[in-house]
Amino acid sequence: MKQQYGAFILFVLLEVITGCSIENQNFNAISISATLIGKGNLFGNGAENIDKQNMVIRDTATWNQLLDKMNTANTVSNTFTETDIDFDNFTVIAVFDAVQPNGGHSIDITSIIEFETTIFVKIENLQQGDATSVITQPYHIVKIPKGDKPIAFG
Repeated sequence: MKQQYGAFILFVLLEVITGCSIENQNFNAISISATLIGKGNLFGNGAENIDKQNMVIRDTATWNQLLDKMNTANTVSNTFTETDIDFDNFTVIAVFDAVQPNGGHSIDITSIIEFETTIFVKIENLQQGDATSVITQPYHIVKIPKGDKPIAFG
């Protein structure tokens, strides 16, 4: 968690240092409101074949491929708030932790902040595990309004 916090601070400092020109002095960092699609754990003992990763999904084909992989062992998408995403207006952000040897772990998108040239997604592990003896893989999926800025994670 300290590394993630350090990465966030470094990213903010770089934005401040490199972003000091006349045309962007009036730009303030803006918190982006995300809509929850799904959050929980995969219980397929890694059968889903999803590595620890952060994904930015901008099209239906990629989204459907992810849903198919997530539903390999259990139909987890049945618990999602929605699966029919309007990619003309939204971008999906999906984060996956590594497969964990026990339960009680989480991966959490704790904030999404828009800077002048980048959108920054802060990820934390708020729950550290050792709750059960079940193999799990935490995930967190949200959607945000569509934009053209690159998305960075930390």
